[in-house]
Amino acid sequence: MHRLLTIASQITLAAGEEGESAAEEAHDAFVPGITSGPLVEWAWLIVVVPIIATFIIMFWGKKMPFKGWEIAWGSIGFVAIYGTVLFVLNATQGIVYEGAVEIAQIGDLTLEWGWVVDGLSIMMYFLVGVVGFLVFTYAKSYMKGDVRFTWFFASFSLFAGGMLVLVSAPNLIQLIVGWELVGVSSYLLIGHYWEDLANVDAANTAFMVNKVADAGLFLGAIIMAVSVGSFRFDDIIDVVVHGEAGMLSQYAFWAGLLIFIGAMGKSAQFPLHVWLPDAMAGPTPVSALMHAATMVTAGVYLLARLFPFYLDPTGMFAGDVRDIIIVIGGLTLFLMGFLAIVQKDIKKVLAYSTVSQLGYMVAAMGAGAYTAGLFHLFTHAFFKALLFLGAGSIIHAVHSNNMLDMGGLRKKMPVTFWTFIVGTLALIGIFPFAGFFSKDEILASMKYAGENGQDMANFILILGIAGAFITAFYMTRLLALTFFGKYEGHAEPHESPKMMTVPLVALAFFAVAAGWINWPGVYTGFTTWVATRIPLTGMGDHHPEGLDWSLVVIVTPVVLAGVVAGWFVYGRKKKPQAERDSFRIPVLWPFFENLYYIPDFYMNAIVRPIMGPISRVVLWFDMYVIDGFVNLVGLGSLGLAKVVRVFDQNVVDGFYNELGAGVGGSGSGLRLMFTGRVQQYAAFSFIGVVVIAVLFIIL
Repeated sequence: MHRLLTIASQITLAAGEEGESAAEEAHDAFVPGITSGPLVEWAWLIVVVPIIATFIIMFWGKKMPFKGWEIAWGSIGFVAIYGTVLFVLNATQGIVYEGAVEIAQIGDLTLEWGWVVDGLSIMMYFLVGVVGFLVFTYAKSYMKGDVRFTWFFASFSLFAGGMLVLVSAPNLIQLIVGWELVGVSSYLLIGHYWEDLANVDAANTAFMVNKVADAGLFLGAIIMAVSVGSFRFDDIIDVVVHGEAGMLSQYAFWAGLLIFIGAMGKSAQFPLHVWLPDAMAGPTPVSALMHAATMVTAGVYLLARLFPFYLDPTGMFAGDVRDIIIVIGGLTLFLMGFLAIVQKDIKKVLAYSTVSQLGYMVAAMGAGAYTAGLFHLFTHAFFKALLFLGAGSIIHAVHSNNMLDMGGLRKKMPVTFWTFIVGTLALIGIFPFAGFFSKDEILASMKYAGENGQDMANFILILGIAGAFITAFYMTRLLALTFFGKYEGHAEPHESPKMMTVPLVALAFFAVAAGWINWPGVYTGFTTWVATRIPLTGMGDHHPEGLDWSLVVIVTPVVLAGVVAGWFVYGRKKKPQAERDSFRIPVLWPFFENLYYIPDFYMNAIVRPIMGPISRVVLWFDMYVIDGFVNLVGLGSLGLAKVVRVFDQNVVDGFYNELGAGVGGSGSGLRLMFTGRVQQYAAFSFIGVVVIAVLFIIL
């Protein structure tokens, strides 16, 4: 069953002619060109191929020449090609299509499995495919010699496939299925080196924190589906567009808040961020794909898919939740950057950087900046994948994650060094690298939101600018300790093989050029591409006509000041690594090193009480109440069985035994009468006739 997303023409900002006019102008601004045809009708293959590849690798991977890697690589390559074709066609013609197959009916609710092909999903197909292809290529060399090489690529394919199930979903049920597939895959991959208990703990932490957040998503989805009468996204948005709130208006705030809690867990927003840095226990290719195009972007994607519901043009839905979203995003982007400053593990520095950048994306959604948030998701995917793979190249060379075991690597690893420089410049937002354009648009959107009545946006704008300084500071520290100074490791560093460096070069290209597709005043194609699902320009999404120079002249010096400060503190030459990294601010640094004491709070306020008195109460209740009841029922059943056995043996069996004996005795008596002698039978017949005649006469 195929449905087109045709609600674009029905957008109304508010009652009145002005709202209707804005909606009509928005609809006329872009009309999708592709709404049918084999290319979109067969797009379900994007989802199915990696899932099938997972099972092929599991059952036959070890018998293959490359131990199953070739199947994983081929499947993600298929996604990359298909996603790129769709991306180009959407950019040139526009695509809006939805296919679905009905699976079941539960009352008035229909369960469907489908695939959405629109601007938002196509962007994710492209990212998962292209970034995934480069990461899978890199991973073959990085994972060489691993004892669970085949299992790794089976789990890795499932990880990518789960994300594609999620982003292709036309309804909340399928999204949740993909959501959980990504979660279980991440659990397997984070705990890949399960021989080390710390890695098992990291996998458990990631799984449990996300399960807590998922409870919010499940409840919010149920409330929304019951209120609207459908799990389908276009039905939900259709209600928002028409302003026909009905039952949903009573529960919209809580539905929106609960769904956002689910997004907070997946996208590691404060204070549910604690799992993501620990997730660095997994192999580096996992970290690259997880932080770039899959798991952690799922929360931002969900907010984007339901964006009109949160934007709330009619004031009847979840508009009030946006203030919470922007505050959570703002706190995350600001607070997490400080934690990156004190990390020794190069991957954990990048992990906290990801959490901070996700804060920018979430804050943008809270400010009503759909395009800006997605644009930063898009550019961040490339330069963060580059940085993680660069970190993996370093770890591969020095056999350590600790930056104090590094130093002086720029001459020994030139390709890794220069591509890492490109990724860093993109992350901190230096012109003309990709991060400059996407982060600038987020800050400009904050400014716009503040000028148009969202007071909290002004405060988050300040945090965003401060966050840019912090980002530049900790990334300069990372560069100084890793590539400059004197090498202090024990291994012999060397440049990585081409199968690892070629993906670095490719990602470096995207880390520069990806920002140019949404250059205000020059070219803003990305704005149109992600709006093909619905013309969001008519719903208040801010699109600047040019760079906001008032922000540029503030933010760029702030970023450069962060670089200078970082180099001044950590770039001292001819000093041992430990001495170069000895800078501490007495009050703040212990606070940062203990991660704001949030893990301690969780352990002391939640985990230990659950494992201590609460678990003992639960154990007592289980042993003496539940088990007691079960045992009592069991004893009663045994007693009843004994009664039944006695009754069965002495009454039922006795009756049938006596009946059988009587039949047997009768048979023995009758046997004497049937001897086979004709004279005897004739005598019996004569006697019988006499008896009948006598009875006939008498009666």
